Amino acid sequence: MSVGIVSYGAYVPKYRIKIDEIARLWGDDADILKSGLMVYEKSVPDVDEDTATIAVEAARAAISRSDIDAKRIGAVYTGSESHPYAVKPTSTIVAEASGATPVLTAADFEFACKAGTAAVQACMGLVSSGMIDLGLAIGADVAQGAPGDALEYTAAAGGVAYIIGNKESELVAVIEDTFSFTTDTPDFWRREGMPYPEHGGRFTGEPGYFKHVTNAAKGLMEKMHTKPSDYDFAVFHQPNGKFPSRVASMLGFSKEQINPGLVVPRLGNTYSGSCMIGIAATLDQAKPGDRIFATAFGSGAGGDAFSIRVTDRIEELRDRAPKVEELLANPVYVDYSRYARHKGKIKVA
Repeated sequence: MSVGIVSYGAYVPKYRIKIDEIARLWGDDADILKSGLMVYEKSVPDVDEDTATIAVEAARAAISRSDIDAKRIGAVYTGSESHPYAVKPTSTIVAEASGATPVLTAADFEFACKAGTAAVQACMGLVSSGMIDLGLAIGADVAQGAPGDALEYTAAAGGVAYIIGNKESELVAVIEDTFSFTTDTPDFWRREGMPYPEHGGRFTGEPGYFKHVTNAAKGLMEKMHTKPSDYDFAVFHQPNGKFPSRVASMLGFSKEQINPGLVVPRLGNTYSGSCMIGIAATLDQAKPGDRIFATAFGSGAGGDAFSIRVTDRIEELRDRAPKVEELLANPVYVDYSRYARHKGKIKVA
C-alpha cells in the first residue's frame, strides 16, 4: 500500500526585512554577512501573526488545493519551536479553524527544525496502519533570534502543511521511504521562560547539521539502494544558503538539483517549515515521475530523510492554491523599528 502526500499548502507573511537593514543597526558588514550566509532578506510576521495563524493558513491552503472533506482528517500534528502557548496545543486551534474537528488525535510536536517532518512520519504510520483516513502534518514557526545575535539575520516566519493519505488515486506524491538519524547533541536550546534560544557555536556545523543530515541521507539511500543521480531534485534543511549547498555537494547532489527548492535566500530560516517549504517549492515545479530527495534537520539533534516520487495528479492540483513563488513575490519591506515591533522585541502598552 502506497502512502504519500494528498495535498500541500504553504503560507509566508508579506513583510520582509533586508539583511542590510539589520546590519546597519548593529554596525556589521552586510556584504560579508550576505556572502557568508547566502541570505539577503527574511520574512517578518505581522503584529497579529503567530505560529497558530500561520499553521491555520497553511492547513486551509492544503485543504483547498485538494478540495477534500476536512472531516476525513483523523490526526492534526503541528511541529514548531515557537508554539504560542506553553500549555495549550496549537493543533486543536488548527483542527477547529480548518474544519477538521472532532479529530481522533491532535498534538503538538517539538524537535527544533525537524518537528514538522516528525509529524509527517507519525501521520504516515497512522495512515498505513488504518487507524486514520488522512493526517495533517504541519511545520510552522515564528523563529526567534535575540537582538544582535547571529540568528537575527536568518530567523524568519512561515509554514507549510501536508495532508498524508494512502489512496493512490488521491496522491500527488508517493513517499517511497523514510529514514532518521538521531543523537543527543546540544547545539541549540531554549529553556522554559527564555525569550530567545542559545546555540553552541562549535556544535552547530559539523557535529550538528552535517553529521545528522549526511547520516540520515546516506542511511536512506543505502536502505533503498539509490544514489543522487536517481533523483531529479533534492532539498535539505535551510538554516542559511551555505549549509544546504555544501551538504548537497558532500553527498553528490548538484546545484541544479537543489536550486528549485532553495528558498532561504529570499525567505530566511522558517525553522520547522524550512525543509518542508523547500519540498513545497519543488512540488510546485516538478513533473509527474520526478523524484525528490529531502532531508530535514533539527537541533538536539536529528535528521529525517525522505524519498518522494511525484504522480500525475500534481498537474491537476498544483494551481489550486498559492505556490511558494507567489507567496515570496511582492514583499513589503520594513525598517528595523517596525520589524522589532512585529517580532515583539518592542512591547507596546
